[in-house]
Amino acid sequence: MDLAITPLPGGFGARVETDLARMAGPAAAHTLTDLLHQHRVLVLPSQHLNHADLLAAASLFGDVDIATDRRYTVPGFPGLTVVSNIHDQDGQPIGIYDGDDEEEWHADNSFKPQLTAATLLYSVITPGEGGETRFADATRAYADLPADVRDRVDALSTVHSAQHLGTQQADAAGGRSSTQAGTLALLPDVIHPLAPVHPVTGTRTLLLGSMVIPRVEGLPDAQGQALLEELLTRTTDADYLYTHRWSQGDLVVWDNLAVLHTASPCDSSRQQRLLVRAAVRQATRRPSPPDGGIPTESPATAPTHH
Repeated sequence: MDLAITPLPGGFGARVETDLARMAGPAAAHTLTDLLHQHRVLVLPSQHLNHADLLAAASLFGDVDIATDRRYTVPGFPGLTVVSNIHDQDGQPIGIYDGDDEEEWHADNSFKPQLTAATLLYSVITPGEGGETRFADATRAYADLPADVRDRVDALSTVHSAQHLGTQQADAAGGRSSTQAGTLALLPDVIHPLAPVHPVTGTRTLLLGSMVIPRVEGLPDAQGQALLEELLTRTTDADYLYTHRWSQGDLVVWDNLAVLHTASPCDSSRQQRLLVRAAVRQATRRPSPPDGGIPTESPATAPTHH
């Protein structure tokens, strides 16, 4: 199967035209993971995926992480998480929601010992205004750092804390925090390199987060926070950004070890937003398929939405 691939504006990312529900097997998996590692963000428009389809699509990129926050997990589908600003009859959000003005640059699940390798986000209900997802090319931002700054960050590690994240979210959103309310809130703090090496591409990136990192190991708090703010400002400069304006049926896949992302403000009183997310655990490169990497197709799946 030939895939129509168009580079995205911003110097990274690609739009891929294909019916993901019809792709299966090691050849398809190899092709898609290679594209992901090359482009870092893949946009696959006009998909028609039910929950099972989305899990199958995620499995093409690796092993699906089923250790999700139970409060927001899709019933009957471990590994799928609801992200939404919609509230139920009791006024409770039906998915992960940290306020209309939420902006938090991060890499998914950096507060876990094992970093998420890739994230898939599928749009079911799309707002007419707001709610974009912005991506920052942390890999290219690292490569563009002055050599002395690279040498400095290469030697540093940072603490990533779910508890710190919950507190920061609540402070920024008038007491609302999906992390604090969820089932992962009490995970112990973990330590990650500030500039980890990608296990597949071998390139370094900047593992940052605007709310999840309480300190840099070995540096005084003020000095560490100043360094983190400087690096995040560099990484989220317009030169390294791609903003995705969602359409219904869009599936976006990103290399969580290579880019950062954030939601954009969205007025929940006027605009509804509902997405379903799957995360893939860190994995190494798969061997090349014997047929030379040509994706195979599976029988078409009924194009049902959630």
